Amino acid sequence: MEKREIQIKAKDEDLKGVYANAMVVSHTKEEFCLDFLLVNFNPPILVSRIITSPAHLKRIIEALSENLKKYEEKFGKVEPSKEVEIPIGFRPK
Repeated sequence: MEKREIQIKAKDEDLKGVYANAMVVSHTKEEFCLDFLLVNFNPPILVSRIITSPAHLKRIIEALSENLKKYEEKFGKVEPSKEVEIPIGFRPK
């Protein structure tokens, strides 16, 4: 497969990125919803939501796994942090 270069258009604000320290995953038959949260506040703040197809989610997981493997080869094994039970819910205003 020939690699080709693509140019990505992005707003300056999007290039800064956002920090998230938690994620909630939900799904229907047709799509997955990944909600990235900042839980340093009460209530937690939704910083980004990604909605994608199951097939594309599978490619995302493969890309993340491949890159984590490369990271660990270079910097050492990453130990998962302890799971923290955070009651998360959405309330109407």
